[in-house]
Parts: sequence; structure tokens; C-alpha cells
Amino acid sequence: MDPVDLVGAEPGAARVVLFDGRAVTALPGQTLAAALWADGVMAWRRTRVGGRPRGAFCGIGQCFDCLATVNGRPNQRLCLVTAEDGDVVSTQEGHGRGELAV
Repeated sequence: MDPVDLVGAEPGAARVVLFDGRAVTALPGQTLAAALWADGVMAWRRTRVGGRPRGAFCGIGQCFDCLATVNGRPNQRLCLVTAEDGDVVSTQEGHGRGELAV
């Protein structure tokens, strides 16, 4: 596609995702991390040791600070996951695998 073709582009409909039970709007193509930032949410994970808050740090999937549970799947890097309508995102505590009891 030629960049000139994008000049008249119209954005698609916004997506609505749930973050810890609260509705958050995301633009088409926006990552979950970007949508949370735009909504004022800066942290969505707590560390295993000390329970310190974490959110997006590098923004390119290298640091793993932005892990959260998405649609029941823990350890998803929100800086890489594109928001889809109806996604359910929840704050991740520690390693995200409570059933392992480690």
C-alpha cells in the first residue's frame, strides 16, 4: 500500500476490553499496554518478591515487565498483544501460575 493512500483513512470502531473488571477503550491496532496507558493505568503486574508494581518498560517485548493475564492466559506481554473487542485482562500477581504453588 502506498502511504498516500492512507491520507484519507478512517479508523475502525473502538474495541472495549475489560481490565480488572473495568471497561477500557482501545483503538484499532492498539496494544493492550498502550490502551491501558491511555486510560491512565501504569501498572498491571506485581513482582513475586516484594509485590512491587510493574507495567510497560521497554515497549518492545524484551523486558517482560508488562506481563498480565489475558483471557485466562498468564504471562502475556501486553506491549505485544493487540487489543481485541471483549478481551479480559487482569493484574498478574508474581509469576501468574498460582496453581503451581511456587
